[in-house]
Amino acid sequence: MFTRKARPVLEQLSATLKMKVERAIELARDVSSQTDPQIMVRKYAARIRELSPSDGYLSLSRRGLDSPWYRITRYSGWTDEINPWKELDKLPLLDGGLLSNLIYANEPRVMSDVSLSADDPALNFLDGIQTLVAIPLFDGGESQNMVIRMFRGGDIPDIENLPDMIVTSNMFGQATKNLVMADALREAYGRLDAEFQAIAAIQRSLLPTTLPDTPGLDLATYYETAHRAGGDYYDIFPMDDSRTGIIIADVSGHGAAAAVVMARMHASLHAFPGDLSAPADVLTFANEHLQQQCSQQLPQVTFATAFYGVFDARRGTLTYSSAGHNPPRLRTHDGAIASLAGAVQMPLGIDCGLSFETARVSMASGDEVLLYTDGIVEAFGPNHEQFGLARLDDTFVRSQSTTSAVIEGIVDAVTTFASGTPFEDDRTLVALRVT
Repeated sequence: MFTRKARPVLEQLSATLKMKVERAIELARDVSSQTDPQIMVRKYAARIRELSPSDGYLSLSRRGLDSPWYRITRYSGWTDEINPWKELDKLPLLDGGLLSNLIYANEPRVMSDVSLSADDPALNFLDGIQTLVAIPLFDGGESQNMVIRMFRGGDIPDIENLPDMIVTSNMFGQATKNLVMADALREAYGRLDAEFQAIAAIQRSLLPTTLPDTPGLDLATYYETAHRAGGDYYDIFPMDDSRTGIIIADVSGHGAAAAVVMARMHASLHAFPGDLSAPADVLTFANEHLQQQCSQQLPQVTFATAFYGVFDARRGTLTYSSAGHNPPRLRTHDGAIASLAGAVQMPLGIDCGLSFETARVSMASGDEVLLYTDGIVEAFGPNHEQFGLARLDDTFVRSQSTTSAVIEGIVDAVTTFASGTPFEDDRTLVALRVT
C-alpha cells in the first residue's frame, strides 16, 4: 500500500500567507503562556496590530453599568497604561453618544462616515477618525465589552476577515476573563490562607508549649494537622505531686470549624469547676458544654471523641473514661500489647444527658500507654491501604527506649508507609511511660 508523505503546511503557502500564519502561531503560543491578564492583553494587542494594522484602537466596557453609561478601558492614544481590573477609578466614565449606542447595540457595526456632535463624549477619542469597526465581546449573551478599530481613511483593508475577527476577539475575551478570575481566586486564596495560618497559630498556642515535669511519668507528644488548622487536641493537667491528667480528643470534621470546637473544648476543660482527678465528671462536663454551645451554632461539627485518664504515681494506676475514642494501646514492661477497653460511651456533643463510666488499670515501672487519633491508623498508602492497628502495634513493640523514640518511630513508620500520599486527617500521639 502506497502512502504519500504529507508536506508541512507552511511549505504549501504563498510568502504573504506564510508570514501571516507564522505570526498567528506566535500569537497563539505567546497568549497561551501568559498568567497575567494585563500582560496577555498587551501582547495580544501588539500581535493583532501586526496582523491587522489600523490607525488606532479603543476598548469599552459596560460591565456593572446601566445604559447609557460605559467606560473607556484602553485607548491607543494613552501614553500611560491603565490596568482596568485594578485601577477602575482611573478609567473615564462616560454616558451617551456614539460609543454608548455601539456597545449597547449588542452587534458588530462598521461605520465609514463617522461624524460626531460637539457634545459627544467620544469626541476626544474619535477626533479625525473617518471609519471604524466595532466588535462586541459577549458575556452571558450581552455585549459587556467592545473593541473598536479606527481608520482615518475610508478603506478597511481586511474587512473580509470580519467574521474571523469577531470569533477570535470573543475567544480571547473569554480567555482574558478566565485569567482575571484565576488571578482574583489566587488573591482570595492568599487572604484566606493568611487567616487560616492565624487560626492555626492560635490553635497551637492552646496546646502545651512544654511538657510538665510529671512525677513517675516520661511523656512525649506529636501533633500535626492535615490542613492549616484542625480538630485534634491533647492536654496535660498536673494536679499534685502524684497525679496527672491527660486528655486526647478528635473533633469530627476538619479545618477552621473543627479548630473552633477544639478551642471551645480547651476552654471548657480549663474552666472545669470540679475535681480533675474524676475522669467521668470531666467528660460529662465537656459533653454538656460541647452539646449546648456547638449543636446549633456549628451543626456541621456534631461530635468529638475523647479519652481522659488520670495517672496516680503513688498508687501506680491509670483511671480513665472514654467518649468513643480509639482505645489506647498498653504495652507492658515485658513487651505484651493490650487495649485499654472499657468505660467507653458515645462521643461528646451527641447526648447532653449522657453519664460516663470509669475504668482503672494498674501500671508497673516500664509499662507504657500510647494515645492516638484516627489520622494515625487511617493514614493511606499509595495502594489506598490504611496503616492500621497491626502496624501501629508492631512499631510500638519495637520502640523500647524512650517515649520520644516511640513517637519518632511511629511517625517515621506512618510517613514511610504513606510514601508521599497526602494525609487527610489530623495526627496526634501522646506516649506515657511509668518510670
